[in-house]
Amino acid sequence: MSAQLSQNLLLTVPMAPLVGAVVAGLFGKTVGRRGAHVITILGVLISFVLSVMVLKSVALDGARFNATVYEWMNLGALKMEVGFLIDGLTAMMMCVVTFVSLMVHIYTIGYMEEDPGYQRFFSYISLFTFSMLMLVMSNNFLQLFFGWEAVGLVSYLLIGFWFKRPTAIFANMKAFLVNRVGDFGFILGIGLIVAFTGSLNYSEVFAKAEEFAKLPFPLPLWGGEWMLITVTCICLFIGAMGKSAQFPLHVWLPDSMEGPTPISALIHAATMVTAGIFMVTRMSPLFELSDTALSVVLVIGSITALFMGFLGIIQNDIKRVVAYSTLSQLGYMTVALGASAYSVAVFHLMTHAFFKALLFLGAGSVIIGMHHDQDIRNMGGLRKYMPLTWITSLLGSLALIGTPFFAGFYSKDSIIEAVHASHLPGAGFAYFAVVAGVFVTAFYSFRMYFLVFHGKERFHHKPFPGEHDHHDDHGEHHDPHESPWVVTAPLVLLAIPSVVIGFLTIQPMLFGDFLKDAITVHGAHHPAMAELAEGFHGATAMAIHGLTTLPFWLALGGVVTAYVFYLVKPEIPAWFARTFAPVIKVLENKYYMDWINENILAAATRRLGMGLWKGGDVAVIDGAVNGSASLVGAFSSVVRTLQTGYLSWYALFMVLGLFGLMTWQLWPYLMSLIVH
Repeated sequence: MSAQLSQNLLLTVPMAPLVGAVVAGLFGKTVGRRGAHVITILGVLISFVLSVMVLKSVALDGARFNATVYEWMNLGALKMEVGFLIDGLTAMMMCVVTFVSLMVHIYTIGYMEEDPGYQRFFSYISLFTFSMLMLVMSNNFLQLFFGWEAVGLVSYLLIGFWFKRPTAIFANMKAFLVNRVGDFGFILGIGLIVAFTGSLNYSEVFAKAEEFAKLPFPLPLWGGEWMLITVTCICLFIGAMGKSAQFPLHVWLPDSMEGPTPISALIHAATMVTAGIFMVTRMSPLFELSDTALSVVLVIGSITALFMGFLGIIQNDIKRVVAYSTLSQLGYMTVALGASAYSVAVFHLMTHAFFKALLFLGAGSVIIGMHHDQDIRNMGGLRKYMPLTWITSLLGSLALIGTPFFAGFYSKDSIIEAVHASHLPGAGFAYFAVVAGVFVTAFYSFRMYFLVFHGKERFHHKPFPGEHDHHDDHGEHHDPHESPWVVTAPLVLLAIPSVVIGFLTIQPMLFGDFLKDAITVHGAHHPAMAELAEGFHGATAMAIHGLTTLPFWLALGGVVTAYVFYLVKPEIPAWFARTFAPVIKVLENKYYMDWINENILAAATRRLGMGLWKGGDVAVIDGAVNGSASLVGAFSSVVRTLQTGYLSWYALFMVLGLFGLMTWQLWPYLMSLIVH
């Protein structure tokens, strides 16, 4: 069946954005601003069209592709290659990445039109797209790691795009360092796989998975042993914790808002943060063999889903509200992975990509309309001034909270049901977290929606100083305005799948054959998906039944609570802020995770480095080198006293030396004569 997918066609998918990135980046001044956006948008458009063709071939014709494209080197029996693995999972990811990237590219024309780094930005986002495509299309760990690190590098460049702002410099360094922690675990996991299987190729590794799972892993420091598969999977998941911002490696993601809004949408919706979810799904043949690793995934995901949602409640920056929403939703995806509902996790990844990109780009449209003021407390009543942004943001918010018939409903409810069906340790807490998270999500989402689009117009007399973006605020005393078509068109195009994609795809993705050969589930031990299949009677029936379930009423309760708190009785949240001031302080300080990282972990690391430098480098290494030099000098000073220049002195030493040599050589003979 592989013949149905052309290798050249597959090569073109990642290469087209790369060509656009190179042209816009290296020849930006030559092609100009218009040339930069034309060439990069054309590259991503070609990539999207070809991805749709691949998806059609995979979904309708059953086409598959798994082959080496280029052999880089051989180290003994270990082959290092560039290759593609195209199945349902890859084809879906290719379409999501390229479509969201295309929308972001078009949107950027309007959002960044006055920025001096226009061509540079288009180059970066196109390079980001190439990196993510190489990651999702790989058929081996080497290429996966290349794409993994490439998205990390480009995110560093994009988060710190406005490199003259100290906050942006701090944010991209934070993202870089936190991801290095995760990536250290990731490369250890890959190293263990290579060491014990002798291969980097997915198919070869998965074929040896059962044998791999029987191997013990001794713990030298603590004694005893774990299973090697458990250690490997946990190491791989640590990599996912960094990339997909899971507790406690989540701290970089809110700060990534320092980058321009289009990249916030791209990072949070389709690239980078979804890489960890994709990787664990791809590694399902390994994770299925370790219940311990799955429990770790389940608990970490549930902590992230619930506690990051709480932080979204107290945010006033419109982008940071959406950012904490991303953290919470990534937690939901991770919980699904831990429950062995891998198809549900990537289903939520897909639906989330559309409505989260919509919400971010909608937030950017509001920022443009508000003349780059991002504080939601300075807004209100924007529905009248920005009707397209209003309606698309409403649709995105309804999808996010899991409103029946909207995309987010099908994926989020499936996660909740899958966790409910799981019997792993930690499943009880996870179920509580994802159910409680429904109310929290609805509350903070509609808190933002009501404060921005409804209520009284606060932008005439801003109660809080406006936090401006990179532009000077020339329109402070002007009414808000609707954004240009290059901004609103992507909003409309993203709103459509945010509403319908879940309804259209739930059956083939969760209960059909679309992901069957990409995902391995041991149903006897992990029955979540089997139980979901038994209770599924079509998308319409599921939505109608959803109107009677606890999550729906919790979501409705969250919306109503937000409406009462911020439109009817604004004194209630003010009372909560006064009464629960200590709790609010903890939330405002983000559970003091940043303080702990900076003042304990980073400080301890710096002290360790200082100790190794002073004690190891200066005292031991330099001491040994300098000491040996001093020793030679001292020896030389002694020898120098013997260098008199008198021939008789040298003759004396020659005689004494000859006497000593003869005595040493003849001593055994003389001793034998004395004895006998």
